[in-house]
Amino acid sequence: MLVIDPQSATPPYEQIRTQVLAEVRSGELAAGSRMPTVRKLAEDLGLAVNTVAKAYRELERDGVIETRGRNGTFVSASGDPTEQQAQLAASAYAERIAQLGVDAGEALSLVRRALGIHR
Repeated sequence: MLVIDPQSATPPYEQIRTQVLAEVRSGELAAGSRMPTVRKLAEDLGLAVNTVAKAYRELERDGVIETRGRNGTFVSASGDPTEQQAQLAASAYAERIAQLGVDAGEALSLVRRALGIHR
């Protein structure tokens, strides 16, 4: 359930966007789940329709949701776009490391250092 904090410095559309993304990542909103209409969500949250529409546009741009014309808006079947992008980056890194002839242990050490994980 989405909740808007009117006292937050974060704009309402961004609160919607981040909460929907968090629910998709956690599995609370499963792939294929139908989203409320823009008008219905705006009414439920006490927001302007344009505010919710902006959040939906950004979520759709990022591949989190998809609009299927008159059928409505749904959580994208492709899953968490952040995870997809991370997987693509990891695959590109692994491919490049192999090209350079760096062994897996050293490659993991390089990643740990880049992420600031010291062990």
